[in-house]
Amino acid sequence: MDVSPKDKFVTVYGRKPVLEALDDPRLDVDKVVLADTARGPAAREILDAAGRRGVAVQRASAQRVKVLAGNGKQDQGVLADVVAPRMRPLGAGLRELGSRGCVLVLDGITTPANVGMILRTATAAGMDGIVVPRRGVASLDPLVVKASAGVAFRAPVLRCATAAEAVVALREAGYPVFALDADARSSVYSADLPARAAFVLGSETAGISPDVRPHVTGWLSIPMAAGVESLNVASAAAVLCFEVVRRRTTGAGARS
Repeated sequence: MDVSPKDKFVTVYGRKPVLEALDDPRLDVDKVVLADTARGPAAREILDAAGRRGVAVQRASAQRVKVLAGNGKQDQGVLADVVAPRMRPLGAGLRELGSRGCVLVLDGITTPANVGMILRTATAAGMDGIVVPRRGVASLDPLVVKASAGVAFRAPVLRCATAAEAVVALREAGYPVFALDADARSSVYSADLPARAAFVLGSETAGISPDVRPHVTGWLSIPMAAGVESLNVASAAAVLCFEVVRRRTTGAGARS
């Protein structure tokens, strides 16, 4: 399974997000990377803030900072790697999860606001893992962090290359894989769900990816009233997560 050395960090870029991370004592900032062209009061402010926290500052070319940030328009020549204590590669996460682990898989969700809100909701609900692939899903960047109200730093994120890789690994680890679909006959409220399961959330436009669909073992819908066709994916995630956790805490409709 593809593992990245950055699978334990959330990278924030831009002067304000970096300063906010450095000024937050709850966050463990691993390092700051500052473009060698950065000079003047803005650069000095970042150097001073890093110095107060004892955080190492590395100088790199402006192009290197753009590559590391993954955003050539908004990095402003600076980034910071913030330690995410609950983030880990998917393989390691599956080994750590118990027999009642419930995992979300994000598939093709490219809007940062949706990814951030899903991270916040799933973490609040107590989901055991949220698979955020490095490809095909919005990067864990300042926009996602902002939408999550900072929860992205401490969310139980599981990292892998693609959603397809994730569902294959989950199936091999013994997880049935469910996916949301508005036309599914089984409802999230009434379906017989096992205590350990994975749930795929697809994009609002394309749904579940073609390379993920063959690995789905069950399809679930959220009943809609008053002619409403569907929910925003972040809202659907909230309904799903809290229903899964309700079953876990009450023992309703879950089997081992």
